[in-house]
Amino acid sequence: MENQDIKKMSLFKLGWPIFVQCLLSMCLGYIDTIMISNYSSSAVGGLGNANQIMGFLTLAFSIISSATGVIVAQYLGAKLKEKLSEIYTVSFFFNLTLSVVISLIVYLGCDFILTIMKVPDSMLPDARSYMQIVGGFMFLQAMIDLFSQIFRNNGKTKIGMIIAIAMNLINICGNYIFLYGPLKHLELGVKGVAISTTLSRFVAVTVGILYFKNKIEGHISIKYLRPFPKDILIKLLKLGLPTAGENISYNLAQILILMFVNSFNSEVYTNTKTFSSILSNFAYLYSLSAAMATAIIVGHAVGASEYDYSYKKVLGTLKKSMIISLIIAIISFLISPLTFSLFTDNHEIINLGQKIMFICIFLEIGRTSNLVVINSMRAAGDIKFPTYLGMASMWGVSVLFGYIFGVVLDMGLIGIWIAMAMDEILRGVIVFIRWLRGGWRNKRVVQE
Repeated sequence: MENQDIKKMSLFKLGWPIFVQCLLSMCLGYIDTIMISNYSSSAVGGLGNANQIMGFLTLAFSIISSATGVIVAQYLGAKLKEKLSEIYTVSFFFNLTLSVVISLIVYLGCDFILTIMKVPDSMLPDARSYMQIVGGFMFLQAMIDLFSQIFRNNGKTKIGMIIAIAMNLINICGNYIFLYGPLKHLELGVKGVAISTTLSRFVAVTVGILYFKNKIEGHISIKYLRPFPKDILIKLLKLGLPTAGENISYNLAQILILMFVNSFNSEVYTNTKTFSSILSNFAYLYSLSAAMATAIIVGHAVGASEYDYSYKKVLGTLKKSMIISLIIAIISFLISPLTFSLFTDNHEIINLGQKIMFICIFLEIGRTSNLVVINSMRAAGDIKFPTYLGMASMWGVSVLFGYIFGVVLDMGLIGIWIAMAMDEILRGVIVFIRWLRGGWRNKRVVQE
């Protein structure tokens, strides 16, 4: 596929496989929650805490993978391919080394991490089992993320979708076998769920390596590390650290908010947060996939110095995404009694969850703007601004007011969600203004 074709590809053609991939990737963790909720209600909170913690640690991998996507898109857009093999190789080995270290930390320090998180005693055994198995093999997720970025920015978005489908099928079958099928007599419970999740990731990495070797222009080989291309690593870190910093800051804030929720020592609050997060995330899937597809186009266009084309493309995507995301959020609120009943028959959780889903309608206004604009700013090379803004807003609004509303004013989970909506809306407005004013222009990575 020629680079010009990628830049001029329709948003739908690039975006629909990303939508399916994001949906299925999100489902991978949620399927575990749904299936385990029918097996043991006390295990739900344990999985929710474990996934929150590992989701945060996984962001360390985005330091390189996200930067790889930006650089690859811009180099392809500028039709400069001679450095791609070095970029792929440095990204692969750096991410592999970092992720193996983090996997060891999770496996060996699991109890310490869960204690800091104030996970209720009733949820500790399940959270520990899940974290040690899935967390011990987190390096598999790092490889999946890296190959996904490479495939997307080469215009090969369908392969990510195919891998996600395979992962979900393996995960569902594995869960069934361990929880309800032939191996249920082993009574592995959460351990069985963790094993099937890990197996699905192993298959995904294997497919990713084979596809890269046969379909992507460029190679991964130790020979490209001699002499070591320090300029590539510096460029990757310069782009990746601020991007990861924003994501890490967000997830640190979410972990602290989860600690607020855990401090109520209420299974109703903990499980409502877990279920609400799952359901609210579906509302932004369209915006997320559209944002990622637009970022690919923007990266190629900026690499070719076509800034006006990028400007109009983002505004067009934002308008459509805002309308569709709000419609989905409203529908999610209206059907929330039904969707929450898929997880639980506890009426207290269902009623509280319905109120949370109403707040999510307003939260989506800000989140949609953040997703579309910030992803495009990163693709254009404008990295630092969204990082500084994100850190300031997340901690100064989401965490601070989450504590004030939720804990001090005793508004509980509703107060916490209102604060998160305020944070998203504030950041959404600011980055939209920056895009209009053009502060992202002339920040591209590729030099003439």
